[in-house]
Amino acid sequence: MPASVRVCAAFLALGTASPALARPPEPKTQFVIISFDGAHDLAQWQRSRALAIKTGATFTYFLSCVFLLSPETKATYKAPGKGAGRSNVGFAASKGEVAGRLGAIWDARAQGHEIGSHGCGHFDGGKWSAGDWNSEFDSFTGTLRDAYALNGIDGEPAGWKDFATAEITGFRAPYLSTSDALRSALAAAGFTYDASDVSRGPAEPGFMGRLTRFALPQIAEGPTGRPVIAMDYNLFVRHSGVFEREDADGAFEKRTLEAFQDAFDREYRGGRVPLQLGFHFTLMNGGAYWRALERFAEEVCGKANVACVSYRDYLKRRPAPAKDADGGTAIQAGG
Repeated sequence: MPASVRVCAAFLALGTASPALARPPEPKTQFVIISFDGAHDLAQWQRSRALAIKTGATFTYFLSCVFLLSPETKATYKAPGKGAGRSNVGFAASKGEVAGRLGAIWDARAQGHEIGSHGCGHFDGGKWSAGDWNSEFDSFTGTLRDAYALNGIDGEPAGWKDFATAEITGFRAPYLSTSDALRSALAAAGFTYDASDVSRGPAEPGFMGRLTRFALPQIAEGPTGRPVIAMDYNLFVRHSGVFEREDADGAFEKRTLEAFQDAFDREYRGGRVPLQLGFHFTLMNGGAYWRALERFAEEVCGKANVACVSYRDYLKRRPAPAKDADGGTAIQAGG
């Protein structure tokens, strides 16, 4: 065999002997992070957990601690600059309701969901000092830790106090109202992430020291595609000006679902930046936004290379990125 033929044959053999060298990379996972602020209504605890079972999702529940205080125990909470027993969102209606909520929290944890902190009384802490925030965090931890004894409820699960003091690592500020004082207090209190920012579209999380910063995105919505924060309350403001309507024709549900689908498709077919969606346990406009959430989750959570996860699970699964100084560009907005 001529030398030139032998050389060509050798190169061909090398090319066919290592097919793994030409194997395409594994597709990047599209993460969808769904969270609930307040986490009070017992029916919505049950409904959300049923959705999780149906779709394989895990959620983050940002709990407001006042919902673990009954009319008899509410005076144990005192917000910074407020009188004892005051709250912007009320308290639990009864000791029995507190007991039901404690059971829902423990069951959700056992199902793999994350419990995060939404503070206690849902006050705007944008002008609070770091000391004020430390007081609010102490109220949250103490109320959650002592909820059974404080309310005279039997049956505290083994491990409850360890859960309350060691497993709450994420926070979302009421009204998405943030400050440097808040972030300083979060870091000092041992939180690992803050989910209170807003971004101009789906964005990778940023960093401030050891604190990971997540931002709810603005997404295109409605006939003109005008941006709106991807949270049910902001859609409620957009659609009906905070006046309750039953959505009898399904228009609000349809617009919401289409906005979620479009935001998801842009990432799933593009850079696969995590898509974050925020909700409350309040059924606004006849429950339009929860129905849209359920339809959306059932549609996307089972797709190839899609993971619908809590913030905690997302942080466990994503590769460690390079950290920046200020978490990227974010804007503040209410919700």
